[in-house]
Amino acid sequence: MEKNDNINIVIFGAPGSGKGTQSAKLIDRYGLYHISTGELLRDHIKRDTELGRIANEYISKGQLIPDDLMIRILDDTLEREAKGKAGVVFDGFPRTIPQAEALKELLRKRGTDLHAVVGLEVPEDELVQRMIQRGKDTGRADDNPDTIKNRLKVYHDQTSPLREYYNKENKYIAINGTGIVDEIFNEIARGLEDKAGIKPRP
Repeated sequence: MEKNDNINIVIFGAPGSGKGTQSAKLIDRYGLYHISTGELLRDHIKRDTELGRIANEYISKGQLIPDDLMIRILDDTLEREAKGKAGVVFDGFPRTIPQAEALKELLRKRGTDLHAVVGLEVPEDELVQRMIQRGKDTGRADDNPDTIKNRLKVYHDQTSPLREYYNKENKYIAINGTGIVDEIFNEIARGLEDKAGIKPRP
């Protein structure tokens, strides 16, 4: 299979850790295509598609949707939207080890690989405060205290093991996700450029 030189980055962290904010900066600096699984799912829910209705049954309870469903959505999006782009920043995926294995295979069949995983590490009490405030600001139905508590439990139970998984692959870059947004991003850029050898677009 022909190799391509796309840059593929996962931005990883608990709900409310700032993944969307930092993804926008990654896109600008490295010319990547942004895939937010949360946005993809919310779009399906808003349009009341069959997939959206299924997904909403899980999301409204703070649960993860089944891996096979998420992987089908992602495969379709990579094929239709990300083709021909300089690479992808994956925001909110993978969330489980089986999803990480599936992502590896999705990229492999396209002749590329995952280059780095940016892990935004934020204390739990700050995550809760951020999401409660976000719920007030945006009206997001899943940013309420009961759902937040469940989302964080799901994250710790199912998603945290990915940190060790990607550490073993020497792809995990731990970032302190508290403080000023631009300073956090400068730390991300240093990690990507020094550890993963990723260069900004000209």
